[in-house]
Amino acid sequence: MDVAQRARVARATRLAGWLDTAFRIPGTRLRVGIDPIIGLLPGLGDAIAALVGGFIVWTAVRAGAPGPVVARMLGNVAIDAIVGAVPLLGTVFDIMFKAHQRNARLLADWAGQPAAVEARQVRLLAALALLVAALVSIAVAACAFGIWALLRLLG
Repeated sequence: MDVAQRARVARATRLAGWLDTAFRIPGTRLRVGIDPIIGLLPGLGDAIAALVGGFIVWTAVRAGAPGPVVARMLGNVAIDAIVGAVPLLGTVFDIMFKAHQRNARLLADWAGQPAAVEARQVRLLAALALLVAALVSIAVAACAFGIWALLRLLG
């Protein structure tokens, strides 16, 4: 990893720390960042956190991270923003999931061992694609069965 790449990873890691683990909740070992705090603002807070967290993804793109790694990072930000938008439950999810820390780790891992991380991400994305295809197939089959059963009852 060259000096510029180390600097990018360090900036992304610092930003992830601010977003996910900047403050310790007194009396606990739990750490929170700005993300769950601004996430208390319905909708707007999670959108702002997603935009700021997008900087980590942009850093990965500028560093030359491959598509599967960037896709996983975008997925982390999307999951964080979508689930985080649910009042109260979303805040708890933000505290536990720490999407920005995950993305900074993905970036650091890729920068240190690009081939191994890319292969792992390709396998993960392929497994997720198969899972989505299976769920869609089950949903289509259930709808078809429901229509068949309804027609049979009516006819």
